[in-house]
Amino acid sequence: MREISLDRLRTLVAVADRGSFADAARALHLAPPTVSLHIAELEDRIGAPLLSRKRGHVGPTAIGEVLLERARRLLADAEQALDDIQRQVEGLEGRVRLGASTGVIAHLLPRALEVLRKDHPAIDVQIAVLTSQETLSRLADGTLDIGLVALPQPPVAKLAIKPWRRDPVMAFVPAHWRCPARVTPEWLAAQPLILNDATTRLSRLTGEWFASAGHHPAPRIQLNYNDAIKSLVAAGYGATLLPHEAATPVPDSRMVMRPLRPALWRRLGIAYRAGYVERSTQHVLDVLWGLRST
Repeated sequence: MREISLDRLRTLVAVADRGSFADAARALHLAPPTVSLHIAELEDRIGAPLLSRKRGHVGPTAIGEVLLERARRLLADAEQALDDIQRQVEGLEGRVRLGASTGVIAHLLPRALEVLRKDHPAIDVQIAVLTSQETLSRLADGTLDIGLVALPQPPVAKLAIKPWRRDPVMAFVPAHWRCPARVTPEWLAAQPLILNDATTRLSRLTGEWFASAGHHPAPRIQLNYNDAIKSLVAAGYGATLLPHEAATPVPDSRMVMRPLRPALWRRLGIAYRAGYVERSTQHVLDVLWGLRST
């Protein structure tokens, strides 16, 4: 079955509105025979006359009226769709899918989203809580647009992975404990610990920090939710190692934060598909780069 093109419907509407094939041809910048051909093709497709000619005036038949009503809606919808897409192409609005860990979402993304809301309020950022490997996988298969991932990462075909932030990993300790000004692996390994679970890059990073001094402590509990870990520290359940982003205060007076000796850093990168970047995605990237640290 042949489809009905929007061009043919546009011609039908023009003829009906102007009551003349010649006037419709001028309005559409078409030759009069082309207008007649469009109407003939529509009538052949429908199987009934759509226009009647009386005393030099052209008007719709009863069936033509029904098709005209639908045609106007279809043409309006098509124009609206093109306008909406154009706004996305221009970066005025759009949807950006972003993947990140819970720690990044809790302490870094809110600052970026606040700036984005002021500068580009029509851009909708959809956030997924994912590990770095899940994020890279979904970027590669096209179901994410931006990922915030732990570094280092091996190269991934068709993805750009660029350094973004370097934040110190700190010891978070119950405030009533007596602890040194700088926390060492030896001291911390002797304390009850709450650490990230083994699926995270932070777990491997902190494990290597302990191992460099010959320690392999077994934590009391392992979680992948940094705010829950901090709550347990504040309750006196144990100490932990977590990244600390600049300007983020210690949220509870029942715990203290201490630097490590030797120092340890959590490095993050921004990943996205190489090549063409939609403007709405670029706006989000620009805001994220504004939170870049050395």
